[in-house]
Amino acid sequence: MKELILNDLFNNNKNALNPDLINSHINDVKQMMLIHYSGIKEVETKLDILNQEFQIQEQRNPIEYVKSRVKSLESITQKLRRRNLPISTKSAVENLHDIAGVRVICSFVDDIYHVAEMLKKQDDITVIEEKDYIKNPKKNGYRSYHLVVEVPVFFSACMRMVKVEVQIRTIAMDFWASLEHKLFYRKDDLDHSSEEVYKKLLKCAQVISQTDLEMQEIRNMVSEIE
Repeated sequence: MKELILNDLFNNNKNALNPDLINSHINDVKQMMLIHYSGIKEVETKLDILNQEFQIQEQRNPIEYVKSRVKSLESITQKLRRRNLPISTKSAVENLHDIAGVRVICSFVDDIYHVAEMLKKQDDITVIEEKDYIKNPKKNGYRSYHLVVEVPVFFSACMRMVKVEVQIRTIAMDFWASLEHKLFYRKDDLDHSSEEVYKKLLKCAQVISQTDLEMQEIRNMVSEIE
C-alpha cells in the first residue's frame, strides 16, 4: 500500500486508504517537497554569492537571472510510471535527479563554464552527474550545460543531502528551449521526429548558437579595447 501513495494521491483515490494512512502519506509528500525546495534555496544562495563576488572582482555579473521549481506531484508520478519504478516518495527521492531544478541564465557562453566551475569547486557540493550539451548538442539542436549536484540541507533534527539539477545556458539557448518545450509538451498528436519539424528546429538552434558565438567574440573585442 505504501508504494502506491503517489499514484493514489494523484488519482484522488482516497477511498482505497483509511484517513490515518492518507494523512501519513500526505505528510510524506509534503516532507519530500520541503526537502527539495530547501535544496533549491541552498543552491540559489550559493549562486547569488558567487554572482556578487564576480561583480566586485570583475565589475560585471555572469548570471543574468535564476529560475527554479520543484517538480509537481503529477510530473513525479508520471516519470516514475514511465520508468516502471515504484510509485512512492521513497522511490522518487532515490531514483529521480530532477525533483529540484535550478536554471541559471547567463549572458555569454564563457560565463556558463565559469559559473559551473565555481559551483563545482565548493567543498560541500558533490557532483553526481555532468552533461555538456553545448559542445555536444542533442539531435534536435538543444544546448545547455547540466549538472546534478548534492547539497547539504540542515533541518532541526538532521542533515539531508539533497539532489538538485542545475541547467546553465545563455539567454538565447533558454529562448529556444522554452519555445521548443511549449511546442511539444503533452502534444501526443504532433510528430516531434518529422523531418520538416526537425530541420526547422535544428536550423533555429544553429542560428542561435552562431549568434551566441558572435556575441562572445564581440565581448572579447570590447574587453581588449577597455
